[in-house]
Amino acid sequence: MTKLLAFNEIKAEAFADRLINVLNGGALTLMISLGHRSGLFDTLREMPAATSLEIAQAANLDERYVREWLGTMVTGNIVDYDSEEETYVLCPEHAAFLTRKGSPDNFAVVMQFIPMLGQVEDDILNCFHKGGGVPYEKFERFHDIMAEESDQTVVAGLLEYILPLKTGLVENLEKGIQVADIGCGSGRALNVMANRFSNSEFIGFDLSEEAIHNGQVQAQAKGLNNLSFEQQDVTHWHANETFDLITAFDAIHDQADPLAVLKNINRSLKPNGLFLMQDIHGSSHLEKNMENPIATFLYTISCMHCMTVSLAQGGEGLGTMWGEEQARDLLAEAGFGKVTVHRLPHDIQNSYYICKK
Repeated sequence: MTKLLAFNEIKAEAFADRLINVLNGGALTLMISLGHRSGLFDTLREMPAATSLEIAQAANLDERYVREWLGTMVTGNIVDYDSEEETYVLCPEHAAFLTRKGSPDNFAVVMQFIPMLGQVEDDILNCFHKGGGVPYEKFERFHDIMAEESDQTVVAGLLEYILPLKTGLVENLEKGIQVADIGCGSGRALNVMANRFSNSEFIGFDLSEEAIHNGQVQAQAKGLNNLSFEQQDVTHWHANETFDLITAFDAIHDQADPLAVLKNINRSLKPNGLFLMQDIHGSSHLEKNMENPIATFLYTISCMHCMTVSLAQGGEGLGTMWGEEQARDLLAEAGFGKVTVHRLPHDIQNSYYICKK
């Protein structure tokens, strides 16, 4: 007979306190997302101490909702409150991490994932009972949020940090090469590269019709004639030795068959071609992720998006936290004999893989 563990009252009280903090943190996350989407944080950043009415008028919002939102911000220790003057102020130290001018460190952008994921909770629960997955089209605003998040990580450091990881790559782009981006999303990175390197030709592939449309609109607005987009399931695609450079930004682990996609990428590269893959920094072993400060968030994103969209396609469901060990194994199996992994100071959540045949 298994002996039951003794009940530790001190441990129980500490855990109850922790759960209260979790509850308050979850509520605060929702309201931070609202503060970002409504522009309230950006408004507060530009204002001295002000009343709720003054803030609402400056943001062109309803005062009653603004006042209640401010209640969350004050009790959540984000906004300071003067009870005698009934005024509110967002200190510059907090504004640096909550406003668009604070990029690339705007945590409010990432907070938007929580309410977005909440919309599919019932669908995910159904998968717990019946298996399967939730398809991309169920995730409203996903591409908008990902584009914003990508702006802060990939796009912000693309020209200065990411492309220079491979010596000579920038010079080759300036001369003119053929480039493809797999799982391009809304094409923010491609638009930046095509605008900067006018002698190179770029094409983006993505499964989502919405994402492809967003990328095309941006390219047309910029007048980029060296950039095109194509809706494509890259599991069933390859272009034999066509490209000098293929990129994949936070896209491979979502695929139904990641190994097939990596093999297709390998076949599509010219003999001296380069594959540049950005993916979530983490280990394939749970115990090695205990010190990762955002591991809990990443496993949640995995369960409620990355894993499930792959399973919805009948895929492997690797998930966000497939980890560097498994990534290296799959890259090797796909035919990449030379792989180096880099971290960048501006990006705490990603690793960058430089891969050659």
